[in-house]
Amino acid sequence: MRRIRAVRAGLAVATGVAVLLAPVVGSAVAAPLNAETTTVERSLGLSGVQNARDAGGYRTTDGRWVRTGLVFRSGALDQATPADLARLSALGVRVVDDLRTGYERSLAPGRLPAGATGNAYDVIGQAPPLILAGALFGGEGMYRAFITAPGANEAFASVLRDIIAADGGVLYHCSAGKDRTGWASAVLLSVLGVDRATVTADYLLSNTYRDAAPGDPLNGVQASWLDAAFDQAVQTYGSFEGYVREGLGLTETELTALRSALLS
Repeated sequence: MRRIRAVRAGLAVATGVAVLLAPVVGSAVAAPLNAETTTVERSLGLSGVQNARDAGGYRTTDGRWVRTGLVFRSGALDQATPADLARLSALGVRVVDDLRTGYERSLAPGRLPAGATGNAYDVIGQAPPLILAGALFGGEGMYRAFITAPGANEAFASVLRDIIAADGGVLYHCSAGKDRTGWASAVLLSVLGVDRATVTADYLLSNTYRDAAPGDPLNGVQASWLDAAFDQAVQTYGSFEGYVREGLGLTETELTALRSALLS
């Protein structure tokens, strides 16, 4: 048991160090999505924060729109500049949810905009060591762990509940803002009724915002990874709706409140 803990700790530290050394891309401009399903330039224009963008602006299958200016996503805030933090404050960010492991947070403590409350929701810190070892490089195994790892469901559910309860904007992030954050966004948009193709296109925008070369697992993402998470949700809970209700534990009242808050 002691050896397993030591291995887990070493893997987490190595992953955190490597993520810290990854190139910071900041506010690269993303290619536009289909004009029928999105209306917003989502970049927040932050210089010290990777992959920072508005999570809204998408059309749902029933013709409504996900509101902008309420929910944001990004990479870690440890390199956020004073101007970046001022920008987040001006956007009304009042809650920051950190999806990183405790080791990542200790290596790169996050910075909060003035007036914001920070929450730590570790998604994969309790995952099996082999999954934790591959966390740096994404992959289908890690994305399946977003559904099966101890503590993962609670972490993602907490983000959604924070969005419901927040009196202001909510920003959620991991280290690179592409994997744990990517699944959080995929879940949120799917619950709100955005179609799967648009959800995938939003997920793949991380490749543009992070200037990832094709097939680069460190800086980029792949559609097959996201597909694996959706597939695992169905395998484990019978359907995506079952995952939301049984896995995440969201009630119909909470889902109605989430949609009421974010849809127009």
